[in-house]
Amino acid sequence: MLRRSFVSFKRCRGSVRQAATKNIPCRYLQTQQFEPFTPPPPSSLPKPSPPKTYRRTIKWTRRLFYAAAATGVVWALDQQFYASSLTRSARTFRLGLLVALDYKINFRAHPPLADSIPALHHRNAERLFDLLHTNGGLYLKIGQAIAMQSAILPPEFQKMFSKMFDDAPQNSWKEVEQVIREDFGKSPEEVFGVSFDGDPEKGVLERTARASASVAQVHWARLKDGREVAIKIQKREIARQVDWDLWTFKVVAWVYAWYFELPLYSLVPYISERLQLETNFMNEADNSERMAKLVAGESRLRGRVYIPKVYRELSSKRVMTAEWIEGVRLWDKDSLTRKWIGKSRQGSPGCKGAPLDLPNQANILALAQGHPDNEKLKPSRDWWKGADGKGGLGLSLKDTMTTMIDLFSAQMFLWGWVHCDPHPGNIFIRRLPSGKPELVLIDHGLYVHMQPEFRHQYCLFWKSLMTFDNKTIGEIVKKWGINNADVFASATLMRPYTGGDNTISNEIRKGLSGKEQAERAFEMQQKMRKSVKNILSDEKKWPQELIFIGRNLRIVQGNNQFLGSPVNRIKVTGNWASRSLVDSQDLSYGEKAKNLGRHLLFKVVLFGSDVIFYASKFKQFFGVGGGMEDEMETQMKKIAKDFGVELNHAVFEG
Repeated sequence: MLRRSFVSFKRCRGSVRQAATKNIPCRYLQTQQFEPFTPPPPSSLPKPSPPKTYRRTIKWTRRLFYAAAATGVVWALDQQFYASSLTRSARTFRLGLLVALDYKINFRAHPPLADSIPALHHRNAERLFDLLHTNGGLYLKIGQAIAMQSAILPPEFQKMFSKMFDDAPQNSWKEVEQVIREDFGKSPEEVFGVSFDGDPEKGVLERTARASASVAQVHWARLKDGREVAIKIQKREIARQVDWDLWTFKVVAWVYAWYFELPLYSLVPYISERLQLETNFMNEADNSERMAKLVAGESRLRGRVYIPKVYRELSSKRVMTAEWIEGVRLWDKDSLTRKWIGKSRQGSPGCKGAPLDLPNQANILALAQGHPDNEKLKPSRDWWKGADGKGGLGLSLKDTMTTMIDLFSAQMFLWGWVHCDPHPGNIFIRRLPSGKPELVLIDHGLYVHMQPEFRHQYCLFWKSLMTFDNKTIGEIVKKWGINNADVFASATLMRPYTGGDNTISNEIRKGLSGKEQAERAFEMQQKMRKSVKNILSDEKKWPQELIFIGRNLRIVQGNNQFLGSPVNRIKVTGNWASRSLVDSQDLSYGEKAKNLGRHLLFKVVLFGSDVIFYASKFKQFFGVGGGMEDEMETQMKKIAKDFGVELNHAVFEG
């Protein structure tokens, strides 16, 4: 029976294949005994799994939501009440960490993550430059301060920071108006007595700024009494950013001083204090009025230097109103020197004997009604250029530059009250009826005060430099916590000081392979770092004023060089240093008498510098050299290279 069933099953399997091809139905045979289905016992089943609740996902989603919401609230508050100060600080810390790590990893002869050390410097210079421009405000001011000190930085940083003197974008009139209302409690029309509708009984005010810098912008106005004024208005966000920005600057500077083992942090609080004072326009007004009194009381400068008047009744902490100045910027060499086409006893616009021509009231009305946001109401006043625009002030560059050096030498050596931002943008030149130049100094926000003892030391230091009195130089710089007198003397003169024990060797660098050049470059960078530590042996003794005084000296040198070195700057400065030890009101009559005799002998020594100066002028006349300042700069570059420093003087021409 079983066998028959098996045979039948086999036949069925065969018939299944046939049925599949011929679509013939087939009958299946069940060979096992039927058993009814019974469910398995519960004990044999696995433990039931709990239902998915997604608690962890919900938990982290909720956390992310709260974090995002908190971030959004902080960001909104930061935007609304702190002018993005927190965002800017976070951006600064992030970049500071990135740059520090980049240098920690790659600052070596053969960087693992950079093509070379110059490439490392270049990318970090770009990062820092972009940060300063993105953050804006006081960061631009800090960037300009770095630019003026960047001679000790690698050339990649010098080239990048030479762009820091471009004009900053100006704020809208709405923001300007808000600052005026907050400081005076009145509208601009009420404060300055102006009208934007062309009312002939009132004054006029341009709503488009004539100049815009990192902290403030300047608007031209003519008051109803006829006075023309420059209204300097601080950008509204600065007041809310300054404390945060300076705190961030201090933290980053402290970290870098610790990280790279440089003894520089003690200078940071002093720098921060100066920068903060620069945002207080009442302080600037005080400085301006004080300098005007000092100039008026000095017969050697009276009539050669002019400080614009400040109108206190129209000024506040964030708004300063001063006399409007018509003049030529110091960097406009062509306009200074081209032929004067005016009358022989006539000065340029704004000078004594050349009153300002008034704006045309019909044009004011038309402009005010037709272009309320972009009016330019001030007359151009360029008649002195002639119909073809080729006229000039007809001034001597020697007279112009001598006036500038005399002014800043008097500030350093005689008064001890030093303007620390004398770049060409802050200096106007006018032609007096006598045909002589008149220097107008503006922007008095950044000053340093020299104590009498330090000022006398600085005078004696300069005088000793000119007479190669190395013993006196060594004694003075030791009191200042400086270990290398020769290098500091060279930095002060802006030329190599060869009167001491100068052991710097000029090593031959030609014929080195690429690998050897990279190793040599790294050694020079390390030497620079050690040199900074060596020069500044005791930072607590270092006179902090020297930071800004050095900046003043460098800018003045850059201006002289830009104009073709028309003046023997070393001689003029040294003469003021020696003479100030005779004229100083802080010395006794006995000391003054001794210093007078020494000063007369010193005048003979100065003759030697004239020999060098006129020798360089002779070569310059025949096209062999660029002048005394260029020759000194070339020598300074050679010495600086032995300290790992690549000098690029272009940064000082801003």
